[in-house]
Amino acid sequence: MKTIAVLTSGGDAPGMNPCVRAVVRTALFHGDKAIGIHNGYDGLLDGLFNPMEARDVGGILQRGGTVLGTARSEEFYTEEGQARAVQMLQEKSVDQLVVIGGDGSMRGARALAARGIQVVGVPASIDNDIWGTNMSLGVDTALNTIKDAIDKLRDTASSHRRAFLIETMGRNCGYLAVMAGVIGGAEVVLIPEAEVTMAEVADSVEKAYARGKTHSIVVVAEGASIETQELAAALDNLDVGFATRVTILGHIQRGGRPSAFDRLMATRMGVKAVDALREGKTDVMMALQGRHIDTIQLEEVVSRQRAANLEYFEMCRMLAN
Repeated sequence: MKTIAVLTSGGDAPGMNPCVRAVVRTALFHGDKAIGIHNGYDGLLDGLFNPMEARDVGGILQRGGTVLGTARSEEFYTEEGQARAVQMLQEKSVDQLVVIGGDGSMRGARALAARGIQVVGVPASIDNDIWGTNMSLGVDTALNTIKDAIDKLRDTASSHRRAFLIETMGRNCGYLAVMAGVIGGAEVVLIPEAEVTMAEVADSVEKAYARGKTHSIVVVAEGASIETQELAAALDNLDVGFATRVTILGHIQRGGRPSAFDRLMATRMGVKAVDALREGKTDVMMALQGRHIDTIQLEEVVSRQRAANLEYFEMCRMLAN
């Protein structure tokens, strides 16, 4: 009998709860013990370990966020912190660990694996910036949230003949912005991976006005080279026809019930993570590759960063007319 622990770390993402549920119930199905570690790596250092049974993860499949809680731990990323984390896992008789989180969480998992802990990662980040997987948990739900917001903002933009600048999350990855631009019918998308000048944005918005459009939608990734408020002020000064309004979607993109896609992928990855541990695998991350869930070495994951696909960026520009 093994003891399998699971924690969620970094920014919360819809799909974390279904994944926790899958890990716990798969472990129990095979006769192993399951432990939930609360508050991410901070909770690991503080010894916030709780045994989990099937009923402890009942009713969480449809919930956003993470019932285990999450935190970003400065201490864990020190040599002393990692040594203490290993000691805590040994004291609690934890044999194997599943880490659900973003790129920083995967680096933490890699550090534990290097210290002899059998660990498997599950990618969970709405930014979709984790290398090696087509999608991370939470991305699909976040995109649906952004899509709904754009649809609603277009209603009021058309009613008042305005240009709406809509800022999405994504840090240094423009995936959310560019995909939202395609499915939301944006005139312009600004992402970190492609240079767009203020003059080009102004020209696109002005031409949309001249063509008789009743609105203009500009999607701006938070990591774009032009800041959203700065762009709004510039467009107003240039008199592009439309008056501008800014909507920063912010953390609303993180919340909400996970979509069907996220629930299914989270469940599949949770089950496969336990399977991988039972097969003796470690220092790997679960990854969606095509239709299949495979493993990829954490060393490769943490050495690279996924970027937005520029084919979708060009598609958005082509369809903006």
